[in-house]
Amino acid sequence: MTQAILSRLYDQIDQTTDRTTHFVSTNNQLEAMVTKAHVQLNQCIKDHGNGKPVLHEGGIYHGTWLESTGTINAEILSRFLPDIAQHTFEQFATHQSADGLIPYKVTPDGPNYRQIQLVSPLARSVWSHYQLNGRDTAFLKKMYDAMAQYDTWLTTYRNTRQTGCVEAFSTFDTGHDRSPRFWHAPDVPHTGNATQCHPDSPHLPFLAPDLTANVYCQRLYLAKIAAELEDKTHDWLTLADQSLHSLMEHCYHKDDHFFYDLDRNHQHVKVQSDVLLRVLACEVGDDAFFKQALSRYLLNTKKFFSAYPFTSIALDDPRFDPTSTAYNSWSGTSNFLSLIRAPHAFEAHGHYVELSWVLQPILTAFAHMDRFPQTLHPWTGEAGFTDIYSPSILCLLDYIERLSGILPRPDGELWITGLTPYPFHQEHEQHTVAYSRHHNDHEYTLTHINETCTLYKDREELATFPAGIRFILNNADQSISIVGMSVRTIKGTLTYQQTDYPFQIKGNEIQTLQAGAWVTTQSPGIVSPTYE
Repeated sequence: MTQAILSRLYDQIDQTTDRTTHFVSTNNQLEAMVTKAHVQLNQCIKDHGNGKPVLHEGGIYHGTWLESTGTINAEILSRFLPDIAQHTFEQFATHQSADGLIPYKVTPDGPNYRQIQLVSPLARSVWSHYQLNGRDTAFLKKMYDAMAQYDTWLTTYRNTRQTGCVEAFSTFDTGHDRSPRFWHAPDVPHTGNATQCHPDSPHLPFLAPDLTANVYCQRLYLAKIAAELEDKTHDWLTLADQSLHSLMEHCYHKDDHFFYDLDRNHQHVKVQSDVLLRVLACEVGDDAFFKQALSRYLLNTKKFFSAYPFTSIALDDPRFDPTSTAYNSWSGTSNFLSLIRAPHAFEAHGHYVELSWVLQPILTAFAHMDRFPQTLHPWTGEAGFTDIYSPSILCLLDYIERLSGILPRPDGELWITGLTPYPFHQEHEQHTVAYSRHHNDHEYTLTHINETCTLYKDREELATFPAGIRFILNNADQSISIVGMSVRTIKGTLTYQQTDYPFQIKGNEIQTLQAGAWVTTQSPGIVSPTYE
């Protein structure tokens, strides 16, 4: 079986040389969807006439949106099509207005500045791309200058209440279309001007936790970029601390352990939405804080941990609408933008096992789809609104790589993960998979067969290890580590470069090989799902 699946994979590699990654599986439906993902991803790439093609959001969205396409989507794309990703980032700096406002979208008709529409922090995505793809300092400087000016714009125009929080003037400022969070608020800022709030609104402007967390995280990464560029103009870490203080003082509800908008009347807008996940993905909170959020909300089947997580509104909220899959809605459905943002939250605190409980049902849903939608029905996994949507295309490619593939990290690590998509519904066969990625001028290949994983480098065997762990190669210091990826304690042997290294590892535990022995460097434990 090993030779058969390797032969299929190598045939695919030899026949499709324009791709850096390849995937084959005995799950024919899933393999077909991965193949379709690569094809339709190319359909989302458009040239606006300047010879620098960029990623489009796809579906009904003919352009590049800052909240998604220009940040988290392009960050993932950096691992697959780095040149396109860099063009996608750069257009936002190129089209920055004279007063510092970055357009919320760029379409073939040009840039648009009507709202801000911030979710994922641009600086983190830019920093990740820079580290992963050759450290282009000219690119980094261009983006840094633009982001620094934009920080000033936000401080000037979106802090009218002088709280240090970033204010939402409209629904579209956060991309939360049709969410009960913004009932009775206009979709766009007053008169279509991003500096203006509706003067007769009974509750705007909101002190918005996700916008404030975005700027907090943005400033953390602007500090990293400034250090890289030896720029000492701004004290970004102090500014980040100020944002975090404002967020916790005004938007955090201690009893609920949740983040809410604070309206102009100093009332919390008590709609529990994916704002929590957005804030956590912006690296807010320590490990204990994140564990509590997991237990009370993200892994709670009464809140956001639906059969196909994560819902955009808490399941127990009477405003939750599971029927909203036929249109663009954040009033109940599971949205692929939430899904591609989620790994940042989980991995920042070392909760890899719990993240796999999200990856698995979503990959199950993909294996039963025939298109790439914007949303999923949270109970059935049925595809929702639109198709050829780049966030769901990239979600599939990202989740396959995180669960069963070979994932390069900005810090120089290479994650090789020994899990397989599990057949949760109407199937009994445990499928085999094989994955390949070109990285640093080498071809790495991974097979999962009969609970054994084998890693090849340039088609020569490099390592074998039992399923249920992640094997990490650190190209920077030539070290190796393993991560427990199951609730089970995994006991076995890693064979690396013809030397055996027996181990025993718990879920989420990280062990690093030091002087021939495994040393635990992290062990946060596992947070179990909850039900009330």
